[in-house]
Amino acid sequence: QVQLVESGGGLVQAGGSLRLSCAASGRTFSRYTMAWFLQAPGKEREIVAGITWSEGNTFYADSVKGRFTISRDNVKNTLYLQMNSLKPEDTAIYYCATTLAFGVPTLSRAYDYWGQGTQVIVST
Repeated sequence: QVQLVESGGGLVQAGGSLRLSCAASGRTFSRYTMAWFLQAPGKEREIVAGITWSEGNTFYADSVKGRFTISRDNVKNTLYLQMNSLKPEDTAIYYCATTLAFGVPTLSRAYDYWGQGTQVIVST
């Protein structure tokens, strides 16, 4: 059974930073892509960033380029999202997800396992 457990969310002022973590178990993560998605109230889930587990190739949404960094620790089976220069529009629930697909798919339906999500609130 694959399990993804996110942590690190919280309340932060605009301009601040947070680091999200996603602890993974139940799969050989050296072979799979992982990604962070966000879902704001009333909106569709959308990709924030993704990383191929073995090669470390990355994808970033335009809205977070230069502010967010995705990384992974293959030994600890943990995915990270360093979020800097946070903006109120970054407020959302953040989910990590994993997929067997090649590369970094940008659509949520391509991902087969999801964490429970962690709330990020950025105040003005």
